[in-house]
Amino acid sequence: MKRIGCLFTGIFFFICTACFAQAKKAVQNHLTNEAKPKLVVGLVIDQMRWDYLYRYNKLYRSGGFKRILKEGYSCENTMIPYTPSYTAPGHTCIYTGSVPAIHGIVGNNWYNRKKDSIMYCTDDDTAHTVGSTTRAGKMSPANLWVSTITDELRLSNNFKSKVIALALKDRGAILPAGHSGNAAYWYDDIAGRWITSTHYMPALPAWVNTFNAQDLPRKYMRTNWETLLPLNKYEESTADNKMYEDVIMGDNSNVFPHRLSAIEAAMYQAFKVTPFAGTYTFDFAKAAVENESLGKNKAQVPDFLAVSISATDYIGHAFGPNSVEMEDTYLRLDKDIEDFLNWLDNKIGKGKYLFFLTADHGAAHVPGFLAEHKMPGGTLDDLTIENNLNSLIEKQFGISHAVAKVINYQVYVHEKVTDQKEAVINFIINEIKKLDEVASVVRLNELAAAVLPDPLKGRLTNGFTPLRSGDVQFIFKPGFFDGRIRGTTHGVWNPYDAHIPLLFFGWHIKPGKLYRETYMTDIAATLAAMLQVQMPNGCVGHVITELIK
Repeated sequence: MKRIGCLFTGIFFFICTACFAQAKKAVQNHLTNEAKPKLVVGLVIDQMRWDYLYRYNKLYRSGGFKRILKEGYSCENTMIPYTPSYTAPGHTCIYTGSVPAIHGIVGNNWYNRKKDSIMYCTDDDTAHTVGSTTRAGKMSPANLWVSTITDELRLSNNFKSKVIALALKDRGAILPAGHSGNAAYWYDDIAGRWITSTHYMPALPAWVNTFNAQDLPRKYMRTNWETLLPLNKYEESTADNKMYEDVIMGDNSNVFPHRLSAIEAAMYQAFKVTPFAGTYTFDFAKAAVENESLGKNKAQVPDFLAVSISATDYIGHAFGPNSVEMEDTYLRLDKDIEDFLNWLDNKIGKGKYLFFLTADHGAAHVPGFLAEHKMPGGTLDDLTIENNLNSLIEKQFGISHAVAKVINYQVYVHEKVTDQKEAVINFIINEIKKLDEVASVVRLNELAAAVLPDPLKGRLTNGFTPLRSGDVQFIFKPGFFDGRIRGTTHGVWNPYDAHIPLLFFGWHIKPGKLYRETYMTDIAATLAAMLQVQMPNGCVGHVITELIK
């Protein structure tokens, strides 16, 4: 009996051990395969105002924006926590969780005091173009002071994760890719093809050359831009023919149909100002996933695809938020997103990828549109301010070209102004205060003492760094901006520029909406928590805990 008992004990122990081993293996497999998504996809819609989510909602299809809102999690009150609000700092803040005061990207361009010239955010003379013979590839993330969530993902697993970023705009690809991205690709509008720089690789991969060889921009431009739906369906837009709207380069008309097929000389540049350029970007995104095997990492770690749709910004600048062109663009974008999500479902698997959608900034209403409806607004060009100030300062102080540059709603006093600098700055402040378009003026190095309401004071502080910012900041009245009579722009602190969409969808995301205030800087912090990696090293954002409970 003892032998039989020992035998049963041994069998029982063996079975328990085997079951425990299987359970342990199952847990390990779960942790390996399910604890993190196979692929993270970041989609930034350049110049997407938050209200576009709902303004055109009745015409959206079921599988695009509506699907993300229904199946995903929407942070309805997401704001940009700094000013000025432009493409480069916007993309940078999304992927770093930081602000210009810390990450250093204070605008698309800024004045470089040491070189007495304008610095473009991703300029790098040490880099060279890969993929064309133009200078469009002399770019890198060298001007970025901090790490990105894409950098931190690669750091977390000894650079096994693959990071690919792409956008028509170089800054829309380079800054999200971070310092260590495997590749960033952008559109050369002279050559009409995707390129990169030697910061990433010595030559384009064969698959990119194959993609470029199709010359898709030329094929897309053979089709005129007609409205997707009958014109009378566009009830959320103004009449099509408005003199305050701009035109597409090479097309002399600002009304539908836009005769793209007649544009030849500037075809590749004009292509950017069409919704087909958005479709083209998604075409390339699919090719990147396919050819780089994104989401199928042999190390079983997440890969990251950062996509920015730049066409929406180009079209927005030209035609404005209330145009038929903008409504049609978003209906086409909605269709492209639906197609892309369905494609990811099949390629990566439903629930296997983590997807987020946001914007780098919004846009103001066109002043001509505001005037039609008896609302305040207008423009005042930075160059006009600069020239007027220099003329007045020369008369008052005898100093020529004392103002080096007016840019980003800031005044840079030239380095040659030394003994009289304080007096010159005070003079500048007093002169700008006289402008009807201006609400207030502050010295940027004395923001702590400035009498300004919150959150404006905080946003100015977050946007200021002594190494790259100006001496004086002026704040326009709502509805006013630096620009021309036709079209619109962005760059200010007001909600039309600073209120952006933020939606999460896919892996481990439950449907819901959050109405408390969140910030662009919270995106990287939240992704870091979900991916179980360190936050970027300049991150000031907070985890959106409601999303991951």
